[in-house]
Amino acid sequence: MKHVARKRFGQNFLTDKMVLSDIIEAIAPRPGQTMVEVGPGLAAMTALLLKHLPHMHVVELDRDLVVRLEKTFPREQLSVHSGDALKFDFAAIPVPEGQKLRIVGNLPYNISTPLLFHFAEFAHLVEDQHFMLQKEVVERMVAPPGSKVYGRLSVMLQWRYRMDLMFIVPPTAFDPPPRVESAIVRMVPIAAPLRCDGPTLEAVVLKAFSQRRKVIRNCLAGMFTEAQLVEAGIDPTMRPETVGLAQYVALANLLKPAA
Repeated sequence: MKHVARKRFGQNFLTDKMVLSDIIEAIAPRPGQTMVEVGPGLAAMTALLLKHLPHMHVVELDRDLVVRLEKTFPREQLSVHSGDALKFDFAAIPVPEGQKLRIVGNLPYNISTPLLFHFAEFAHLVEDQHFMLQKEVVERMVAPPGSKVYGRLSVMLQWRYRMDLMFIVPPTAFDPPPRVESAIVRMVPIAAPLRCDGPTLEAVVLKAFSQRRKVIRNCLAGMFTEAQLVEAGIDPTMRPETVGLAQYVALANLLKPAA
């Protein structure tokens, strides 16, 4: 029976065989690696990954798809975790000593940002991540300071990952076609991120970009003095989108020095 995509789950199933082949080539799965796919859907990518891997894990929210996956693949080949990826404990997946997780997926565009922040909590356990996301989101993720789309997402993810936009995927590659272009992003966790307290950095960045049309002195008024901005290497007349990651980290360390 044909599975009808559900809007409440943000389902758009990738069906283009050439695009799927390009994604598998970018991921380059190898036997012995611990691979986790988030939102496998109709298992188009799952089936291709399993041609290279004897076993993998998937996390799926849709109960109908969970049943379908369990019927399609034997347990010794596919471990199906039924649940919400936003609440899933990726640290619970067993990994051979000396190895790390590889995470892949076509992420629901309606919850992509909270998902990315959830994955960041497990960055120290991850070798790399390859995700399909809305192109505009990926452009924000990889944007450098000075870009019109550089913002909170850029700073917080660039603190934890090296990221590359791999290639663009057109709406016609999906069923049903989304209204936007998509992109594949590669995210490789940084082994030693700049030292600072994560929640403090998040608070600073959130306040800085809450009024991005204003200069940084006004955006961060009440949190930092002008002298502290200068101490962090920031011209108080700069706008938030022109302040680099290292400078935001310096501000976070003024509020709460890294342990």
